[in-house]
Amino acid sequence: MFCKLAVRNVTRSLRDYAVYFLTLTFGVCIFYIFNSLESQWCMKMLAQSAHYIVDSILIFMDVFSVFVSVVLACLILYANTFLMKRRKRELAIYFLLGLPTGRVSLLLVLETLLIGLLALGVGILLGILLSHVLGLLTMAMFAAYPAGASFGLILSVKAMGKTVLYFGVIFLVVMLFTGVSISRARLIDLIQGGRKNEEMRERPLWQSVLTFLLGVVLLLIAYAMLLLRGFLSIDPLFFLMLALGTAGTLLFFRSLSGFLLRLVKSRKSLYYRGLNMFVLRQFNSRIHTTYVSMTVICLLLLLAIGVTACCVGLNNTIDTMTNASAPYDLTIQNYSGDVQPTDIPALLAENGFDPQKELRDSYFCALYYNDPDLSVPGQGSSDTMVALSDYNALMALQGREGLTEEALPQLRTETLVTGFSGMGAYLVVDDATAATLSVRRQIFVGNYAGDAQTTEAVLTAASESPGFYNTGSYLIATKLQIYMENMGTKILVLFMGLYLGLVFLVTAAAVLALQQLSQAADNQPRYAVLSRLGVSEGMRNQALFTQVFLSFFLPLALAVVHSIVGMTAANAVIAVVGRVDSTQSSLVTASFILVIYGAYFLATYLGSRAMLRGNS
Repeated sequence: MFCKLAVRNVTRSLRDYAVYFLTLTFGVCIFYIFNSLESQWCMKMLAQSAHYIVDSILIFMDVFSVFVSVVLACLILYANTFLMKRRKRELAIYFLLGLPTGRVSLLLVLETLLIGLLALGVGILLGILLSHVLGLLTMAMFAAYPAGASFGLILSVKAMGKTVLYFGVIFLVVMLFTGVSISRARLIDLIQGGRKNEEMRERPLWQSVLTFLLGVVLLLIAYAMLLLRGFLSIDPLFFLMLALGTAGTLLFFRSLSGFLLRLVKSRKSLYYRGLNMFVLRQFNSRIHTTYVSMTVICLLLLLAIGVTACCVGLNNTIDTMTNASAPYDLTIQNYSGDVQPTDIPALLAENGFDPQKELRDSYFCALYYNDPDLSVPGQGSSDTMVALSDYNALMALQGREGLTEEALPQLRTETLVTGFSGMGAYLVVDDATAATLSVRRQIFVGNYAGDAQTTEAVLTAASESPGFYNTGSYLIATKLQIYMENMGTKILVLFMGLYLGLVFLVTAAAVLALQQLSQAADNQPRYAVLSRLGVSEGMRNQALFTQVFLSFFLPLALAVVHSIVGMTAANAVIAVVGRVDSTQSSLVTASFILVIYGAYFLATYLGSRAMLRGNS
């Protein structure tokens, strides 16, 4: 009987459970996606050459998952509290009919369990689908991948079990909280739960205008400090900048309680059009007490937009870093070249890696110890020298121009990039001078003739031959290794950014939706009065839509302005290696906002409309 009643209550109260169900579903979906990363193709590929990066990513995801589960638990408890407030009259009726407290608690526990199981199933299914999308996104970040790589749907049993475990604990906490709330509830409080009115105090116009101007000034000061100082200087001024930005946002929303109403009232044609007067009065009365929460929601949206946009937009930056730090496919340095010189190409050929076959071009040369007498004051100095002909040959393999003999007296110190531990300032000298110097180390560079992964497999086998490293102290670095190192960093930033960004977005949207639904419940008598006065249902729906739209998109609009300034500052910080891809990051961020924020907006509007129609 109780199971049937629980099912009936859930299906009958779908409008009340819509936001609660959305929050649970998005939470389960996000949790599953980022805990199934171990099964992603990109992680398996990274593990082949940089397993320690994969381990770091998974450790970070585990830590973030604990943080996210706490945030989602608080959010779900908040949503559950809203549902309890909405159903006070219903619960009072159960008590009046003589139903014991334990039975009422059991009924609510069954309803919570039913919603939880449904959200868990839908969330995991949605997570499986979206994890495939995330896999395609990360695949697009790789310049190359195995020809036989599989990109089908990923079903991670481990992630599924972890998701069920974490959310099972959350549901148990919610059920316990529900049971305690019911056991402490008093019948008189349940009956009169909806009779508390809010006192509305209209602020003087001068006070609202002054508050608005002060908020704008504080925001402009914070913007200027951010653009001039950037993100990197963490000092008292940095925290002052954050405080000014937060205070400016708070004052901006606080001023709306009088400023917006007075501004529209000055335009009579707009103020008296349709139900604008009613909408603005309602909005004005609510923002008077919700400006703090709107500030928090705006800042959460800023974090969601900023973190998501930056982590997605770093794509080109990481690629630029890879190309800058790895100009050759292969770099081998013999650091014992001064005491144990080796013919590196011959050594490779002896152990199964034929440079003539595996490389389309290569070069082998020596680097020399510095002669202090050759350092030119004002032109810099280095502890390593390179012959002019060798330098020009190395530049030619990079597709860059070298130096001429005539340029040496004016330009002596050059940056030579050769791979891991091979980037630095080298003093370029003419060949005759280099012949008089002592060898410091040897370097062999080359570019692959065929597939990089196949060639590196042959190289790995050669370098692991017995006695290979007995001939010298070698450091072998390849472009693919450096690429994987940078890709690991890139994926770590992407995954953590998306994880946090989506959680912030869901949190902001859910809190805002629950507030609006609560306000809609309080506004039922007012809309009933409009109906009795002859206002058509279409006009009432339009008024409701405007109210919900203002509440959702005013914080979003200011958050977008904040994020534009933040993105500009972020671009200035990373300008030395590239730029944030604003087009790609904007499209991805806009997609998340459209799907998640839009879904909450639509669910809120439809739920509020159903409430105001009086359908219980």
